[in-house]
Amino acid sequence: KKDGGDWEKYEDKFLTLLDRRAVERDLEIAVLNDSCLLCSEHEPHFCHRRLVAEYLNQKWDCEIKVKHLF
Repeated sequence: KKDGGDWEKYEDKFLTLLDRRAVERDLEIAVLNDSCLLCSEHEPHFCHRRLVAEYLNQKWDCEIKVKHLF
């Protein structure tokens, strides 16, 4: 991504990596209570932390909310 790559390719590779590592197995949802994931992206649609939340929402059938600070 930092070498001027395509966001869609990055997103696909990142989600594939999360799935391959099965991060949802090694992480308990309670760990995320009152948590905050920080990001420095200027645009929320280019935020990899958003991808983590969406991935976990799907795997855990939950509703982790993402709040972008501007």
